[in-house]
Amino acid sequence: MNSNKKLVVITGASSGFGLEMAKEFAKDGYPLLLLARRVDKMEDLNLANTICRKVDVTNKAVFEAAVREAEGVYGKTDLIVNNAGVMLLGDLSTQDPLEWQRMLDVNLTGVMNGMQIVMNDMKERRFGTIINLSSIAGLKPFGNHAAYCATKYGVTGMTEVVRGELSSYNVRVLSICPGAVGTELLGNTTDQGIIDGYNDWKEAVGATNITPADVARTIKYAYEMPQSVSLREIIITDTMQDA
Repeated sequence: MNSNKKLVVITGASSGFGLEMAKEFAKDGYPLLLLARRVDKMEDLNLANTICRKVDVTNKAVFEAAVREAEGVYGKTDLIVNNAGVMLLGDLSTQDPLEWQRMLDVNLTGVMNGMQIVMNDMKERRFGTIINLSSIAGLKPFGNHAAYCATKYGVTGMTEVVRGELSSYNVRVLSICPGAVGTELLGNTTDQGIIDGYNDWKEAVGATNITPADVARTIKYAYEMPQSVSLREIIITDTMQDA
């Protein structure tokens, strides 16, 4: 292991942005803690200096235990990327409230759990970075996104609050707001008509070329800037996405 590299924790690391981030950071020798419910997907990467654990981010005790285990091996967390999330699109007038609750639990409470697990150590060390995955849907409205927007606007807002609270401790708190990118996220939506409509919209606006690897590289770039540089909020979309 490169002794100059510090521990990076990535949630939702079994697919999409998280999986690509794992590969990007591993290429440069970072020690990693990868967390997701599908541990086999992470283990299949066979990355060096990497611990993979089956964790639901809504379970704070299990989440924290995994982080402390990795810290016992690699030292304190220098970066956590709170990437785990679910997108269950639907018309608010007909959507199952259980879908609202699932998004609130994972997209909001899961992120708060991740922040709280590492932030006090970071404050004490006066060093560290927290990166939260919001969305362009955390900045502007989209049809059939009401509950999802509620959670991502929440991520954007709480990231801004915690950024202000930790800035005097030299701890960075960043939000990344991707637009439409091809991941497994849409597969959670239960209304096939909405899935079809979303895919048609993506084709219509031309948002088909940007990849999860592009987002992963952007996140790594933001982290690797000097600690004195905070790229507070990054909106990253396909060049051809016009909304």
